[in-house]
Amino acid sequence: MKKKILIANRGEIALRIIRAVQELGHIAVAIYETPDKDALHIRTADEAIWIGDGPRCDYLNIEKVIGVAKKSGADAIHPGYGFLAENPDFAKACEHNGIIFIGPPSDVIQALGDKVTARRIMLDAGIPMVPGTDNLSAGDAGLREAIDFADKYGYPVMLKATAGGGGRGIRRVENEKQLRAELPMARAEAKSAFNNDAVFLEKAVINPKHVEVQIIADKDGNTVHLGSRDCSIQRRNQKLVEIAPSLIQDKALVDKICETAVTAAKASHYVNAGTVEFLVDRDWKFYFMEINTRVQVEHTVTEMVTGIDIVRTQIKLALGKNLSFTQDDVHIRGFAVEMRINAEDPQNNFMPEGGKTVSVYRSPGGYGVRLDGFVYQGFTIPKVYDSLLVKMTVFGFSWSETVDRLLRCLNNFVITGPKTTIPYYVNLVQDPDFKKGDFDTSFIETHSHLINYEDQVSEGNKLAHLIAEIHYKGENPYAV
Repeated sequence: MKKKILIANRGEIALRIIRAVQELGHIAVAIYETPDKDALHIRTADEAIWIGDGPRCDYLNIEKVIGVAKKSGADAIHPGYGFLAENPDFAKACEHNGIIFIGPPSDVIQALGDKVTARRIMLDAGIPMVPGTDNLSAGDAGLREAIDFADKYGYPVMLKATAGGGGRGIRRVENEKQLRAELPMARAEAKSAFNNDAVFLEKAVINPKHVEVQIIADKDGNTVHLGSRDCSIQRRNQKLVEIAPSLIQDKALVDKICETAVTAAKASHYVNAGTVEFLVDRDWKFYFMEINTRVQVEHTVTEMVTGIDIVRTQIKLALGKNLSFTQDDVHIRGFAVEMRINAEDPQNNFMPEGGKTVSVYRSPGGYGVRLDGFVYQGFTIPKVYDSLLVKMTVFGFSWSETVDRLLRCLNNFVITGPKTTIPYYVNLVQDPDFKKGDFDTSFIETHSHLINYEDQVSEGNKLAHLIAEIHYKGENPYAV
């Protein structure tokens, strides 16, 4: 039967979900705030509903989103990532209003969203953990607990928001003086970002590899993993480049990490798609970090190397189906890399370029190239949302082939108007360490030379810009 599915999100992930909904023969309902009135996702959906002037506040308004869903007759809601995706109150509101939430149950989101509770679940399941505290007590008692922990395990330590996610609410602390100064600021930041001022400490793992595993589980407890991803190349705990599978050479270690991810999912009674994240230290020991209870930005790389449509699977599971494949059916082939093309100026501390209009948009193509984006020629980038424009995912049968294809695609990708991260990535993919697959979470800091580039525009790109200008203005601005 046809179902009406509301997508409680925007941008490229809204488009991604809309396509999966329509492929399955269902009806896709988009929502939008005023700054998104010209967005591509509302043009692609079967229905589009304005929910307010925003910015951001209406996408985050549970009562308003549920009200719109009920008024539209939606049977289900897909939250995407960000906004309300990991908010247990939103999932609970869906459940209470008879709307299917395309994701795990609200109690699972609640338990895993609390990092301290998640740690307890994993410890009980025998999963390796970085030493850490429970939630720190309020006031001076919490400060004393923090100092005692750091004295026992040594600095540096990581100060983390209990309700954190997406790389936010994390601070590295090097000494007691900094700990005393940072603790009240961390509480205030957590309160502002997550409406929860609870924080805890973990022993810092120095320059680890950040490895994660995509898991999928159905309502009957059948749970599989779709292999590993490496997300070590990140800036301020925000991922820039994602790779599948992990480039760790020790296959037995990677297999063990993937098996542990399945154990973690089962221990938390997980249903639907999620991601189990780990840190791997210099001695090749791995530690559980967290479970993200949503589809990840980087799900594309896993889809490219497995051939499994994760979003389509999410929808089918939420609508009552069981997994149509087993672990033995999952085969990893080749390599895939996702690069987040952001409207940012890397040479100006990655300052966002919102408010600028895309005057030329010419994307690369060819074998093994996938683009997930929402911009188009003439689109003015809103100032009030995330700076991501398009995710470029490239596949190759070998790592060297994948890197070669990445460079070709970046050199052929033309976005004029805003500055973007493209020239920065051109330097990155030519770096010897990247070519060797040798990187950890310190890569961006230890490769500061990547910021040294000059925008080089080829003759072909200049011609594309001129043609776009003529088309836009109706005349050749350079004619004499």
